Amino acid sequence: MADERDPHPDVTDLMPAGFLGHGSPMNALETNRYTEAWQAFGAAVPRPRAILCVSAHWYINATAVTAMAQPPTIHDFYGFPDELFAVDYPAPGDPAVAEEVVDVVRPAWVGLDRDSWGIDHGTWSVLVHAFPEADVPVLQLAINAQLPLADHVELGARLAPLRQRGILVVGSGNVVHNLRRIDWAHPDRGFDWAQRFDDAARELFQADPGAAARLAEHPDFAAAVPTPDHFIPMLYLAGLAAASGERLEVLVDGCSMGSLSMTSYGLGLHAAAPAPTGSGEGAATIPSDVPPEDTNT
Repeated sequence: MADERDPHPDVTDLMPAGFLGHGSPMNALETNRYTEAWQAFGAAVPRPRAILCVSAHWYINATAVTAMAQPPTIHDFYGFPDELFAVDYPAPGDPAVAEEVVDVVRPAWVGLDRDSWGIDHGTWSVLVHAFPEADVPVLQLAINAQLPLADHVELGARLAPLRQRGILVVGSGNVVHNLRRIDWAHPDRGFDWAQRFDDAARELFQADPGAAARLAEHPDFAAAVPTPDHFIPMLYLAGLAAASGERLEVLVDGCSMGSLSMTSYGLGLHAAAPAPTGSGEGAATIPSDVPPEDTNT
């Protein structure tokens, strides 16, 4: 069937987009103010044709999009309880939407991944709250580790036409993510340097999202972003915001375990996401009997 959408819709017709600070995969099993914000985000957006997720946990040397009809649930972590390994997120894929992703970013190249990846925990740990029925097709866009930060912002902007087609673009990572400096004694707050960087990032994301790559010049960048994999998904939302001219909204903010930012952002939520109403509990932690940097595979 031909796509009958207006090729130049008013901005209010655009599908929203978001970035969800996912933290520990244990958040998939818990209810706290962050997971409630993810749930509220899912409830606030129109039902998508598909969800395209840029997850911190598919970080490879190429840009690719999953293109299988039924992507597997991937448990790409170590040292967590069996209950977490039992989580299944059986959302379908959509190879036709994968082809749209390839087409919309040209001349940038995106490969079609038909059998090597699926839905990793960066994606399913947030979608089990935002879209618990798992009845919306889910695709993942790999992060190309070879690209400079500014290129990820530009690639995010190139995804903008997908919003006109009912596709929800979601980044999943953490603006601040330093597992080697985790401190279990500070479950619900961040170190001074983590909070400073999170605040500076918020200011730039909201004032000039197209310049988000400039955060690499911040004096706390090396501590906040020792590896770029968890930071880069936010750059895709920044690119979308720069393309549309809309202001990014903070869905929920805060830090966890000293060196993780749980801050999440929304774009185009003209009907505001309901505020979290729970106990205000902080984010889930990670196992203390495994070195934090070894919990991801």
